[in-house]
Amino acid sequence: MSAQRRVVVTGIGATTPVGGTATETWDAVLAGRSGARTMEFDWVEKYELPVHFAAQIATQPSEVLTKVEVRRNDPSAQYSLIAAREAWADAGAPEVDPLRLAACIGTGIGGVWTLLDAWDVLREKGPRRVFPLSVPMLMPNTSSAAVSLDVGARAGAHTPVSACASGLEAMAYAADMIREGRADIAVAGGTEAAVHPLPIAGFAAMQALSTRNDDPAAASRPYDTGRDGFVLGEGAAVIVLEEYDAAKARGAKIYAELKGVGMSSDSHHITAPEPEGAGASRAMLEAVETAGLTPKDIVHINAHATSTPVGDVAESNAIRRAFGSDADGMPVSATKSMTGHLLGAAGALEGILTILAVHHRIAPATINVEDLDEAIDLDVVRGEHRKLPEGDIAALNNSFGFGGHNVAVVFSSV
Repeated sequence: MSAQRRVVVTGIGATTPVGGTATETWDAVLAGRSGARTMEFDWVEKYELPVHFAAQIATQPSEVLTKVEVRRNDPSAQYSLIAAREAWADAGAPEVDPLRLAACIGTGIGGVWTLLDAWDVLREKGPRRVFPLSVPMLMPNTSSAAVSLDVGARAGAHTPVSACASGLEAMAYAADMIREGRADIAVAGGTEAAVHPLPIAGFAAMQALSTRNDDPAAASRPYDTGRDGFVLGEGAAVIVLEEYDAAKARGAKIYAELKGVGMSSDSHHITAPEPEGAGASRAMLEAVETAGLTPKDIVHINAHATSTPVGDVAESNAIRRAFGSDADGMPVSATKSMTGHLLGAAGALEGILTILAVHHRIAPATINVEDLDEAIDLDVVRGEHRKLPEGDIAALNNSFGFGGHNVAVVFSSV
């Protein structure tokens, strides 16, 4: 990774289970509010789903987008447009040659609502009633295409599909495009709209979801001995990345620098993480090394921490494997305890929360940790938020996905 071109964050945007904007989301996380709630859809009872709750989007797209935009875009693309427009406006809508502007929006599943709705129409009403835009709406790359069309990006429109690591991988890929001189500005992040009966049934069948139907707000409890699975979430998170000198020259607000990237694969199991965290630790160490830092320089980690019995321990092992005694006293936050797990958008959302942690020098508290698992050898931030040091600081964001995908990104103060 070339050190010649630095990459900074100049805009942020999000629509999530706890807020319709990035600012609302950050404020909700600092307030410790959970976005998980009981689903009011008739299909919950119709299909006899064992899980009755999810972390559903806080602001409906119809409140933000036009009727035509809602009609012609799958919910996953709707979410990405909302987040991208907020991020672009936050960055000051910078003037840039379209040939030097890229879009990179990851997703784990893509247009699942469009795909399955179209299948229902085909079965019940025949092929002539299938919506003509069904195929472009269901494609996984529809969100990056929609965002690239919206901002006029012609340097590339890319779609990493790496399960729950997709959103953070998209940010990493976009940063590499800028570092390598293939773009000057990039709109990057992740999106997911999978609060649908089929994904819920599938995740429940593999016993990945929490079944705390009587208390949704307490269901996502990373590191707690009572954790029993993740809470499915939905939404999008997008940032604007720019080459540092150009951003500084135009007087842009700079939140943080995307300083280092690490990626690896477990090659262990299609869903289970490698128990000792060998692959995940390699990604973390690579991110720190490419940032030109040492493990001692990392002052905060926003963990992947989904609230699954196996996954949380594996990540704890990975952090200890990578940082050793440098992890002593290092504040670790598990923000999925509030937002739920946004699958392909999770890493992007947690990327923004890591950026804001560096920018505001606050490590958010993890909620619902009543009895810390003895197997978790980390300094988990609980109860009160943790103040981060003054001066130059750097924080790490982890994101892992089914298939053994591991992505880690270092964000630093500027």
